[in-house]
Amino acid sequence: MRTELNQGLIDFLKASPTPFHACASLAQRLESAGYQRLDEREAWPAQPGGRYYVTRNDSSIIAIQLGRRSPLEGGLRLVGAHTDSPCLRVKPQPELSRQGFWQLGVEVYGGVLLAPWFDRDLSLAGRVTFRRAGRVESQLIDFKQPIAIIPNLAIHLNREANQGWAINAQNELPPILAQVAGDERGDFRALLAEQLQREHEINADVVLDYELCFYDTQGAALIGLNQDFIAGARLDNLLSCHAGLQALLAAGDTENCVLVCTDHEEIGSCSTCGADGPFLEQVLGRLLPDGDAFVRIMQQSLLVSADNAHGVHPNYADRHDANHGPKLNAGPVIKVNSNQRYATSSETAGFFRHLCFDVEVPVQSFVVRSDLGCGSTIGPITASRLGVRTVDIGLPTFAMHSIRELAGSHDLTHLVKVLTAFYSSPALP
Repeated sequence: MRTELNQGLIDFLKASPTPFHACASLAQRLESAGYQRLDEREAWPAQPGGRYYVTRNDSSIIAIQLGRRSPLEGGLRLVGAHTDSPCLRVKPQPELSRQGFWQLGVEVYGGVLLAPWFDRDLSLAGRVTFRRAGRVESQLIDFKQPIAIIPNLAIHLNREANQGWAINAQNELPPILAQVAGDERGDFRALLAEQLQREHEINADVVLDYELCFYDTQGAALIGLNQDFIAGARLDNLLSCHAGLQALLAAGDTENCVLVCTDHEEIGSCSTCGADGPFLEQVLGRLLPDGDAFVRIMQQSLLVSADNAHGVHPNYADRHDANHGPKLNAGPVIKVNSNQRYATSSETAGFFRHLCFDVEVPVQSFVVRSDLGCGSTIGPITASRLGVRTVDIGLPTFAMHSIRELAGSHDLTHLVKVLTAFYSSPALP
């Protein structure tokens, strides 16, 4: 099981260089498992035993299994994660010509750890909107091959490099795509039109706009003498999306189960398709009874907000509270913050710990040092919008928000096992 799950994660990461591709990958896997796609612009069926999924903005997805038991009797079992990761996104008019090189201006998306982006083989992927035969259409593209790089400045010209330096995102991050003659400037939209033709045999009249991310072409891999670790881009938080999907597909059909994977978490979740938007409420409102019944269902439900946790780093152990340093390969982490940066309560934490005990999965706890700031997740946002009880959990990782993150290769199995038990649980607290 461990080998199969890890390889599945590696394949999912490769197929998902952007939130758009991640959403498409999840949708494909759901359809293969018999889930029916619902269009938000049409009327919906809502049959007991039905299995459905809905996408919004091509970058957020909600999958729902309506169980054999009424949601009024047992509530919903929800697992939430996010599809986006910090990255470099191409600006609307990105073409730069400097010193005979064609470069692209980029915008920093989210809290990127910038230094690791230098000297990496980069490709480009995302969504392109274009006009063809008088109609506006959109299509996902992925160059796949390394087409760009951000070279470091040699240490001879930056003697302070190893002392740390502030990276200027405007001047130092534009990737190099090619050499050009004189002041010649490449036509980026023409390049995208060529990619549409090459990848999809689409002859676009004109490329109108795009949302494109650079990404590292080095694939995820199992590493270490005993393959104890998995290294790759976008583990935060595609790891949780993959685990949630595997658990949903492995669960029985008695309970009402929901998987929510939304975009824009890294920038606050406030969007039409983010956790702080109306997406989840509107989807649930269309599939469940409304009014008093809806509130009753929510009060019987529970959300597991699954996002990565900070593992205790052997070189920086002092960055953790001494009693709350999660270890890689030691199981999922219950995340607690008294200021509600995480939505965990003693009741929801206790229930998750109970599930872990039942299926013999190790479990850990994380509280940030009292003299450090605490990040947040979709947990408090979803809890405040729906009024649903929530526990924030995640797998411990290193180098969160780097271009290449590190997790334990045993932990994915632990997480899938306990999330499957959660989806199948006949009783919630």
